[in-house]
Amino acid sequence: MVGEIRDGETAGLAVNASLTGHLVLSTIHTNSAAGAIPRLIDMGVEPFLITATVKTIIAQRLVRKLTPSKEKYFLSPAEIKNMGKVIDLDRMLLLLKNENIIGPQDIWEKIPFYKAVKSGDSEDGYLNRIGMHEVLKVTPTIKEMIIKGDSQDEIEIQAKKEGMMTMLEDGVFQAVLGITTLEEVFRVVSE
Repeated sequence: MVGEIRDGETAGLAVNASLTGHLVLSTIHTNSAAGAIPRLIDMGVEPFLITATVKTIIAQRLVRKLTPSKEKYFLSPAEIKNMGKVIDLDRMLLLLKNENIIGPQDIWEKIPFYKAVKSGDSEDGYLNRIGMHEVLKVTPTIKEMIIKGDSQDEIEIQAKKEGMMTMLEDGVFQAVLGITTLEEVFRVVSE
């Protein structure tokens, strides 16, 4: 365990431990899973060492969970349009359909979301927290991209093609399930 990789020396220790066959678990501060790759390079880790040692990168943020006394509502056309500015609505709809969260014919106007409602248990309608995650697997294609020096955005695009759900998409997914609210998801992702 390496508590946090913050500098080149710590990054080097983690890489060397991994090269000798140890499972290394650590944290690194970035805004996304793909952001860990340029961060490691900035700390002096060579791209070929990243491809040899990093298997999976998980990014996470905590969101507040709704209490059972939540209120159902449906998005207005303006709200759907605004959401489309930050996520690919067609991709998100497909993800929800593939997981059987919504029906095959459902559209955004028919998908219920939830609002926080104050109750005796909670003065703001939230209780406890849950994680939003994105899991980037360092596949052979992504390894090639790291070696070529492709950007963080290009790596994320490829990871999405290979099935990665972004943290924001996971948050919307959890909002559709009624675990949290869209407002909470967007608040946490924008921080």
